[in-house]
Amino acid sequence: MDCTKVGILLKALRKEKEMTQKQVADQMHISDKTISKWERGLGCPDVSLLRELSELFEVNIEKILLGDLELNDMETGNLKRIKFYVCPNCGNVISTTGDAELSCCGRKLASLVAKPADGEHTAIVEDDDGEYYITFDHEMSKAHFISFVAYVSADRSLFVRLYPEQTAAVRLPKMSGGKLGKKFGSKLYYYCSKEGLWVL
Repeated sequence: MDCTKVGILLKALRKEKEMTQKQVADQMHISDKTISKWERGLGCPDVSLLRELSELFEVNIEKILLGDLELNDMETGNLKRIKFYVCPNCGNVISTTGDAELSCCGRKLASLVAKPADGEHTAIVEDDDGEYYITFDHEMSKAHFISFVAYVSADRSLFVRLYPEQTAAVRLPKMSGGKLGKKFGSKLYYYCSKEGLWVL
């Protein structure tokens, strides 16, 4: 851990929050001289204080230890670059439109790679009076089920959560941007609890 880099980052984060060294120290129940020492790179925070610093400054502990906040490039593209993340422990689903460092249940999450629909994981799409009726020939047991469906066009997305022991079907309104399907500019993503992410 480079105490100089950590100190520069802590000072920048404190100023971003418009706090004085004393306010930070009071909130953490330590001396303002300790905060000053850290910011001058003359020492680093004790491991026992990292969680509190992380919560106070709303920054990942790992970034505090590195003394660096790497910023992503500004995402100005469209939703065609959407990424999905699923926690292997609790099943939490997160989507982003750019690069992100995410974690859930204490584990780092990697973005899922969508596989093209195959014979076992295919969606049957019917055009039904202004909306799509989509069904899946897939079991919906507690151990193996389709957990979500996401309809994504260039400028919007619609997310539907599915649960075990319900019917593997959804109704989705048609969105601007053409017909449903990759070749038409809109994509249908669906996630199998055992086999991962699929795309139509």
